[in-house]
Parts: sequence; structure tokens; C-alpha cells
Amino acid sequence: MRRPGGPAAMETITSEQPTVPAEPAQPEQGPVVPRRSPLRAAIKTGRPKEWVKNVFVFAGLLFSGKFDQSHAIVEAVLTFVAFCMVSSAGYFLNDLIDVELDRKHPKKRFRPIAAGELSERAAMTIAPVLALAAVALAFGAVNWEVGLMVVAYGVAQTAYSLGLKQVVIIDVMTLAGLFILRVAAGASAVDAHASEWLLLCTGMLAAFLGFTKRRQEAVSELHEGTSTRPVLEHYSLPFLDQMVSLVTTGTVISYAIYTVNSPIVGNEMMWTIPPAVYGIFRYLYLIYDRNDDRSMSGIIAGDRGIQAAGAAFAVTAFLLLYVF
Repeated sequence: MRRPGGPAAMETITSEQPTVPAEPAQPEQGPVVPRRSPLRAAIKTGRPKEWVKNVFVFAGLLFSGKFDQSHAIVEAVLTFVAFCMVSSAGYFLNDLIDVELDRKHPKKRFRPIAAGELSERAAMTIAPVLALAAVALAFGAVNWEVGLMVVAYGVAQTAYSLGLKQVVIIDVMTLAGLFILRVAAGASAVDAHASEWLLLCTGMLAAFLGFTKRRQEAVSELHEGTSTRPVLEHYSLPFLDQMVSLVTTGTVISYAIYTVNSPIVGNEMMWTIPPAVYGIFRYLYLIYDRNDDRSMSGIIAGDRGIQAAGAAFAVTAFLLLYVF
């Protein structure tokens, strides 16, 4: 519980300021005036900021000890590019399906398709082109296993946009499956074995991100008086808080167990636990105490604490696997 006195009392505990206003801003009225060219609008719709999620394909490269092999690096990079293209295709499809709901949302109405900056016909052309290019790259430049995983990713993402995102709990489980596919594809690209504990940890972390995102959306819609994501009608804040608590515990425990049995350096990988745990706790702090309603990519790009945790984790893992 918060101490009496509101924000002023909070400032006696930490010098950090809230990342969003204490009172939600009122949504602007009237139609959105187009501000971007069709090219910039298309790039925006592809959401390149969200490509940070695809760095999970490099997990197999890093944890298999093959980061010093140029061929493996090239294969992992090509896999990363393929997942960026297929995920962007999914964002085009998602925005096409949700265009009417987005136009009623105070923030999402500025998305290019909803704002009229990118025509629906153009979006329907770009989406399959990106998807086919991703599949061709994966099959032709990497290997057939990665190609199948890119296809599976595209199918799952399409199913999510068409209906699974409206099914309570299944929506988050689908997102977790997409993250697991990224890790598995990255491992297959460099001919490495993806540890079962690593895959489990990835799934738990993805569920953590999914349920925290749902909580952010639920709080935002509650404050703004909007209702643009039907599945939120089936989520209550107490239930979401329980789910966040559960998957946070699962993420930390599963990763800790993985580090004890690391196939390369054994339990020396436990040195990566502190930055990993700090990053997770910092994320929770921003969402619960700072009322941060940005996306995962927005939080990572804008918070130095999480950036420092990520850098410390990467450096520590690299030193353990490749230097010591």
C-alpha cells in the first residue's frame, strides 16, 4: 500500500519522478490530421521499435558458446531479420483488423492506418510481401527448420490477430509461444541445443511481459473510460496481479535452475542472476509505482535502470562464456 500523502510522500522515498502524469490526459477530439508520408507511415506501422523482442533469437548463439564463430553470427543475424519481417507483417495485419477500434482509442487512433496516413489497400499489399520475404530468407539463407519456425510464427501471429487475442489467458499463452519460437529458431540457426530450462524460462518471461501488458492496458482503460480491447472485460486487476506474481516467481526460479546447470560453464552462470532479477524487479517497479503505461520496447528504450541491467547481464554472460 502507498503511504498517506500521495505523490509528495512518495518523493521522500525515491528521487525518481513518475514516468507518466498523475492524472490521465484527456484524449484529443476530432479527426486525426495526417502527419506522415506514406513511406514513413508504412515504416511506423511495421513498428521497428518492437524488433527488440526478436533479440531472443540470439540466445542460442550466446549461450551455446558460438559467439566467436562468424558463420554462426551470420546465420543468427539472418534469422533475426526474418523474424523482424514476419513480425512486422503481423503488425500490419493486426492494425488492419483493429482499425475501427483503434480510431476510438485516445492513443491508438494515431496509428498510421487508423489515422488515414496509410491506406488499407497498401497495408494489405505490404503485409504478405513482408511475410513471403521472411519465409524465403529463412528457408533459402538459413535452413529448413528455421523456415518452418518462421512459418509457424506467422501462422500463430495471424491466429492471434484474428481471434486468439480475445480469448482470456490463451492470448498471453500465445504470446509466450511466439517468444519460445524465437529462441528455438535462433538455436536451430546456429546448430545448437536449446536447453529445456532455457525454453521454460523464456516462456515464463514472455508470460510475465504479457500479463504486465494486460495490466497496463486494463489500468489505462479504467482511467480513460475507454473500451477498445474486448478481452480486458474478462480480466480483473486482482486476477492480473496474481498472474503477474505467479509468472514473476516462475521466471526467476526457472532461470536460476538453468544457470545452475548451464551446459557450457556450469553453475558459474549464476553470476548473471543479479542483473536479471534486478531488471525484472525494475520493470515491476515502473509499472506499479511509476504507473508507466509504455510498451515493453518503450520502457527498455527509455529507462536507464533496465538498460544498465541488460548491459550488465550481457557483459557478465559474455565474460563467463568466452573469456573465463
